[in-house]
Amino acid sequence: MTALPATMQAIIARTPGDASVLTLAERPVPAPGPGEVLLRVLAAGVNRPDVMQRQGLAKPAPGVTDVLGLEACGEVVACGPGVPADMLGRRVMSLLPGGGYAPWCTARAELSLPVPDGLDDAAAAALPEGLFTVWHNLFELGGLRMGETVLVHGAAGGIGTLALSLAHAAGARVVATAGRAERLPGLRALGADLALCYRDRDFVDACHDFTAGRGVDVVLDMVGGDYVERNLRALGFGGRHVSLSFLQGSQVNLDLLVLMQKQLSLHASTMRPQSAAEKARMALAITRHLLPLVAAGRVKPRLHDGLPLAQAGRAHQLLESGEVFGKLVLRP
Repeated sequence: MTALPATMQAIIARTPGDASVLTLAERPVPAPGPGEVLLRVLAAGVNRPDVMQRQGLAKPAPGVTDVLGLEACGEVVACGPGVPADMLGRRVMSLLPGGGYAPWCTARAELSLPVPDGLDDAAAAALPEGLFTVWHNLFELGGLRMGETVLVHGAAGGIGTLALSLAHAAGARVVATAGRAERLPGLRALGADLALCYRDRDFVDACHDFTAGRGVDVVLDMVGGDYVERNLRALGFGGRHVSLSFLQGSQVNLDLLVLMQKQLSLHASTMRPQSAAEKARMALAITRHLLPLVAAGRVKPRLHDGLPLAQAGRAHQLLESGEVFGKLVLRP
């Protein structure tokens, strides 16, 4: 193990609040435990759950660092007990329980995916949370198959852009919505077969027009609220509705008769509370099914910007402003 400093400057939220509560604080450089690796962080992704943690709406699990950050690309500089020594020196992209907004962090070895050749540090840091989230929700819970049609809401966001690209690469047809008309050409460039601004066109009618009245097979929803009822109308027989978030509220009104008559199914999940074993299972599936698409250049994250670690507050402001098209990353 290369000699390391005892402490580091990392980003924490000193109290729940707006982006101004994010600050650099001194924390110990962590040591890898059993099954863990220590990463020299090269870049870290910025995600909505980070914002929720800063706001006090989501808390790390007991024993997890208060340093923010759920994904990072880094070089393995130390291995804990039980980790093969040949991982030393590898560049990996890791799903984290926390700690990515720092110069060093620990990660589970089995959740540290190899970075495909040709993928730079920023792009690699933007992938882990999205790969796990999209694989589990779109392909496992949503059961999306080649030739089917998926409606992706919030398609200009970090998860949305990746979901769109992966669905397209998997041979599905994609209807993508965004709040700004100027983003539609970019969504089409990522693989959207139909891109629409929800302020200008009703997405329910658009979905039925696009599918010759049949409706879409899967809806990937980040909005919640009254969108859910409209999403159900956009779905065709046997359709699957998957909720990732609820920007317009978690309380929804449902007509069970609609679900029964169309044989619809509702799914929802969040990644952070998933068990270590479940995440490890997903990692194996992602390595087999999704990483080859990334390695072949058929899927890549859309990066909006990269900022220095000390500007984490600015990154959160941008994310909350709705100005971000794609993904933000931080560099130590």
